[in-house]
Amino acid sequence: VEAVPAEKLTGRLAVDIGGTFTDVVAEHAGGLSSAKVPTTPGAPEQGVIAGTRLALERAGLTSRDFASVIHGTTLATNALIERTGAKTALVTTDGFRDSLEIGYEARYDQYDIYLDKPAPLVPRRLRFTVPERINARGEVLTPLDEPAVSALAAVLERNGVEAVAIGFLHSYANLAHEARARELLSPRLPGVAVTLSGEVSPELREYERFSTAAANAYVQPLMGRYLEALAKVLAEEGFDCPLYLMTSAGGMTTLETAVRFPVRLVESGPSGGAMLAKTTARQCGEKAVVSYDMGGTTAKICFIDDYSPVKARNFEVARAARFIKGSGLPLRIPVIEMIEVGAGGGSIASLDALGRLTVGPRSAGADPGPACYGKGGDRATVTDADLLLGRLDPERFAHGRLELRPERAARVVDRDIGEPLGLDPARAAHGIAEIVGENMANAARVHAVEHGRDLETSTLIAFGGAGPLHAARLAEKLGIRRIIVPASPSVGSAVGFLRSPMAYEAVRSRYGTLSRFDHDAVAALYLDLYRDARAVVATSVSAENLREERIALMRYRGQGHEIEIELPPGPISSTTGDALRRRFDRRYSELFGRTLPKVEIETLGWSLTLSGPEPAIAQVAPPVGGETPAPFARRRLFSPAAMDFVEVPAYWRPDLVPGAAIAGAALIVEHQTTTVVPAAFAAGVDEFMNLVLERRDPQVQGSS
Repeated sequence: VEAVPAEKLTGRLAVDIGGTFTDVVAEHAGGLSSAKVPTTPGAPEQGVIAGTRLALERAGLTSRDFASVIHGTTLATNALIERTGAKTALVTTDGFRDSLEIGYEARYDQYDIYLDKPAPLVPRRLRFTVPERINARGEVLTPLDEPAVSALAAVLERNGVEAVAIGFLHSYANLAHEARARELLSPRLPGVAVTLSGEVSPELREYERFSTAAANAYVQPLMGRYLEALAKVLAEEGFDCPLYLMTSAGGMTTLETAVRFPVRLVESGPSGGAMLAKTTARQCGEKAVVSYDMGGTTAKICFIDDYSPVKARNFEVARAARFIKGSGLPLRIPVIEMIEVGAGGGSIASLDALGRLTVGPRSAGADPGPACYGKGGDRATVTDADLLLGRLDPERFAHGRLELRPERAARVVDRDIGEPLGLDPARAAHGIAEIVGENMANAARVHAVEHGRDLETSTLIAFGGAGPLHAARLAEKLGIRRIIVPASPSVGSAVGFLRSPMAYEAVRSRYGTLSRFDHDAVAALYLDLYRDARAVVATSVSAENLREERIALMRYRGQGHEIEIELPPGPISSTTGDALRRRFDRRYSELFGRTLPKVEIETLGWSLTLSGPEPAIAQVAPPVGGETPAPFARRRLFSPAAMDFVEVPAYWRPDLVPGAAIAGAALIVEHQTTTVVPAAFAAGVDEFMNLVLERRDPQVQGSS
């Protein structure tokens, strides 16, 4: 076969490894081809190859047709949650050995006398100190004790340490001591990964910086081995193209950067879903969006404002208490802000000690999976409930490659829930669906309150394998009237990878005030940030195609938290300080309803994001609108209004064209999921092949 010149290759492959399924999407001149296969936890790359082969077979393509592979994974997140990372040590400044354990010196729930704080990733016996001190201006107060650092090498080796985090006080202002410590330790510890806190998170607040460095070191050996194994098997499959990784901030980065800073990948999969929601919101002109991604293990909710996902600089992983800030391990990384709930298709339903029905956060995962998969699962799950409620098509599910077993679902739901509560299997399944729906609705309400959002005026964009099944019921609980289900929803995060630009954010803390704004120093700082970010994106994006976003972190003197202010365009000059003051006053007033005119304004940090153009969407033009096709079948669907089964039409989504209109109650079935349209909604297909569900007026709703 004649090789295609690299510059003419347009195919791109996206791979998303979730806790239950691995999704693969091949984008090519003919559109999208996808595959969803069970995740292989012991060797995730095996699931990747299985899904890739299937997607390429369906598309009639080979590995030689692709210009890039984009990958996102929950492997780093799972390692932090399950504590399966490397044996990690921390080397820090004398007197700060216990910073990781002291944390904020606060209880996240002051009334819980049995409160458990998450244990540090590095136990006290593996936390070591050395004499050195640098102040907040980067000035050396106490030189680094190099013999003390060198002596630690033997101690670390004796303890079998696999990774080392080096975190010295104020290293964000001067990295010299951390860099020298690495120079002394690395030659004596071959094969041991070393992370510098001043590189992974060059910002003030030592607890967050040390925690981020420890997390990066903790997952670095695991992620390094996995990414090297993945690159190897892709090469063996014939993929002679770059491998890019999705970051938590919604951009792509290089393999080398991902291996160096794997902590930036902790939310890589969910961020892809947010990027899909962003693209869909822009297509449909929706400025206020709730992105709802429900997969096999978790459900993720985030807000899209003015076609941009809400972002944050702080993130917590492995929370001891759901929804409660301060109960997890803090990470100081750029991230798309979202709330995550242990509510997916594989979430296990059970009764607690008081006999109350609970769902999640434990999941049946990919192995053994829900009982109805027939792979050994023996616990009632959300997917088992959905099958019993008539929401899933046993014959067409997963392209017919996975036969669903309703009798097994009925047995476990009746045994675990129905019989103890005196309910028949259908009503027990309805109870499971209602509880998981309320868990998600409660998470969305909490998130909305924190952000001052009015959910009832928002549009819900639903995707993920289980998202379309539960979207309408969630919308009813939240008072949302409009739902959009994009094309290929069950592999939504992988599709989102294909909609994401190459991007990297460089950040640095440097204190200043607007009354003494030093524009030359800030300009020099941004030149350094540009060089750092450019080094990451240089291989993929030409300089003329780069877009810059510059942010200042600002606050009033005496406050403990900053707000992000975008710098005005153009060179930084003597007028930039006044422009920042005006922008800060305007934003502060928007957030808090007032300004403090006589209080000094401080600048604490500066960030620069370099990003390439957003990829063009390669999709086949939709067919010309026509009549709504006849349903391919009629199905029994459990109606919450009637508390009984009703017969509804089932439509095959690939047969629907723009302009098609369907009145609820109905099912819209596709290979990997089903969209449930209750009687309270009507569905249509727009010009982008999205399903759009609108809540109807009460007088036109049916009884089901």
